[in-house]
Amino acid sequence: MEITNRIIHTIEELVKTPSSSGFTGRAIEKVESMLTGLPLEMKRNHKGGLLITIEGKDTTKHRLLTAHVDTLGAMVKEIKGNGRLKLSMIGGFNWSSVEGEYCTIHTTSGKEYSGTILMHQTSVHVYKDAREAKRDEQNIEVRIDEKVNNANEVRELGISVGDFISFSPRVEVTDSGFIKSRHLDDKASVGILVELIKEISTHESLPYTTHFLISNNEEIGYGGNSNITPETVEYLAIDMGAMGDGQSTDEYTVSICAKDSSGPYHYELRKKLVRLAEENNIGYKVDIYPYYGSDASAAIRAGFDVKHGLIGPGIESSHAFERTHKSSLEQTYRLVYQYVLSELV
Repeated sequence: MEITNRIIHTIEELVKTPSSSGFTGRAIEKVESMLTGLPLEMKRNHKGGLLITIEGKDTTKHRLLTAHVDTLGAMVKEIKGNGRLKLSMIGGFNWSSVEGEYCTIHTTSGKEYSGTILMHQTSVHVYKDAREAKRDEQNIEVRIDEKVNNANEVRELGISVGDFISFSPRVEVTDSGFIKSRHLDDKASVGILVELIKEISTHESLPYTTHFLISNNEEIGYGGNSNITPETVEYLAIDMGAMGDGQSTDEYTVSICAKDSSGPYHYELRKKLVRLAEENNIGYKVDIYPYYGSDASAAIRAGFDVKHGLIGPGIESSHAFERTHKSSLEQTYRLVYQYVLSELV
């Protein structure tokens, strides 16, 4: 499927663009550049997210779809006396999942420095507790790739408390059809929406005015809880399907969420998504994500009167060394495509 190759290329471009929550300007600019020149309305909200609108035949009832471009990351918490950096976590991940990862320090002046995230007690030749020491904010630090041995030398580089730190994505597409990279949550879904918008804005007439929000604060809980028009009836978040023990989600189908930590999603909308999948021979799994929240649940918590749903590609090892397969991207794209052309619930 040619569209799948385009989605994968777009995802590769996105994951290579740093966008920790709070530092998403470059990624939003990247999405804007991908959609410039198409017959649609595009603007940024005050929070820095991107709102795209395609007018439909019925302008009295609207839909909103969202995917988030913000990712996990960190911020400089402290410049240590040994010339290394303590970190403050952005988003919810395990420190062990970033140990050994390459990273970039983004200074407020615009200068950037490379580094590696390591345990202070990394060397087994020096530290007796190298294997057992706790992986936490006290022991994890950044080794900067500059000749620095104390805090003053670090400050002279222009590095300061509050500077953002992004993690290297290490994106790779395998011959067997897997794409593995950090930040597939949720740039896999953003890639799907970008290619969908390109297709429908030039080849389809939508039944309802449809908004696409590329949100930029989902990982910290409030990315998609605004810019919802009074006419909006349905709100569909496109975000990863979580995999693991007891989960039905896999890397080859689209995951349809029935419930997450916020509670059940709208029952009739969920049934409609299942029906669309079955009618169009789209591979799907219905699942429950026990420790998960989405832009759609954030909108409900904010008090918006909408029917909310959540679907997405299955992502293995979420918030760590993530991976999905091109077939999951394809099935998710096909379901979103059928959804935007369908009637409201």
